[in-house]
Amino acid sequence: MILIHGGGGQGTDWLTTPDGRPGWASEFVQAGFAVYVVDRPGHGRSPHHPDVLGPVAPPFPFEAAQSYFAPTGPAAAGHTQWPWGRELGDPEMAQVYSAMGFFMADLAESQELDGNRLAQLLDLTGPAVLVSHSAGAPGGWLAANKRPDLVRAIVSVEPMGPPFAEFPGLGPIPFGLTYAPLRTEPPLESPSELQNDPSSFRVPGLSGTPIQVVTGGASPTAPGGADTVKFLTAIAAEAELTHLPDRGIEGNGHGLIFEKNSSETAKLVIGWITALEARSA
Repeated sequence: MILIHGGGGQGTDWLTTPDGRPGWASEFVQAGFAVYVVDRPGHGRSPHHPDVLGPVAPPFPFEAAQSYFAPTGPAAAGHTQWPWGRELGDPEMAQVYSAMGFFMADLAESQELDGNRLAQLLDLTGPAVLVSHSAGAPGGWLAANKRPDLVRAIVSVEPMGPPFAEFPGLGPIPFGLTYAPLRTEPPLESPSELQNDPSSFRVPGLSGTPIQVVTGGASPTAPGGADTVKFLTAIAAEAELTHLPDRGIEGNGHGLIFEKNSSETAKLVIGWITALEARSA
């Protein structure tokens, strides 16, 4: 398994939780998987250098991080799996925010770099399951597109989206799931073709691949999960939505991989992967 952290995050997102418990990586190891935890280029143990990776976007504001991971006000009422403080001075929120880095200014170039480096890792590991979170999802989609024979399945937790959504200062996601180009069959003459009629195209590495999209019931980004699955299904991926409340798991937000019930949500993903293995045996 290859674990791909989110936008401003780093590999430690998978290793521990804000209150110090073992993270999803430990759950997967205990389940018997060989686990690779990456730091995307420019993040964590792969530090950014502007002479190599180019300029960076402005720092991620605390208020934006708070709105994603620990919103206040009425939105906090249903977010019961975040039982800690929600302000910068609270230890758990400080633990999350202090580990956040910044985006490269050229998001398409950043995603292309993520996809290339993950593809090179797949060359070393052999067939693997990709598990991504949030804005780490595009790197996973691109890696699968570049190495379709080496990706057995994809689990995308709270993925960046929905398809073709427009983000402030970035414009719409031109290839649906990614700002960087996706290789399609037949080749695209314009990215707009993929938006107008996605069912007319296949995307190597995604079409025919089992994909689980996981969303939390209290997450502000969860509504995009169904649209992501709809798009993936249109290009013939074997995609399914796992919305946690539908499985009796309530109160999770965008950072569900390290919330209070992270062990429970990890086991749900492990069960999905194990079932895939059983069907293919």
